Amino acid sequence: MVAARGRVEAVELEKFRSIDCEVLLPLLADHVKADPSFVPIYDSHTHRWHLRVGDREFELLTTGPKWFDTRLKRGGGGGIDLAMHLLTLDFKQAVTKLRQVL
Repeated sequence: MVAARGRVEAVELEKFRSIDCEVLLPLLADHVKADPSFVPIYDSHTHRWHLRVGDREFELLTTGPKWFDTRLKRGGGGGIDLAMHLLTLDFKQAVTKLRQVL
């Protein structure tokens, strides 16, 4: 689904942007563990995760495709943003990674 000159088609972009973080975390991180003690305040679909990617550790809150890094106070939405954040990739590299794992 690659358009001319390496562009990403709208259908593929929407797929990457709408996928739940819960699906992506195990595909992008070396170790993922849900926090069973977490009680969401605003949205019952929010989960807290502890994960490791290489030598970096993260604590993320996720609600569907949206995520928030509690330690770095940074969030985003969708798989591309998540891959860029966790793996320190640029947009093109993140799209390539998502194509590999999905």
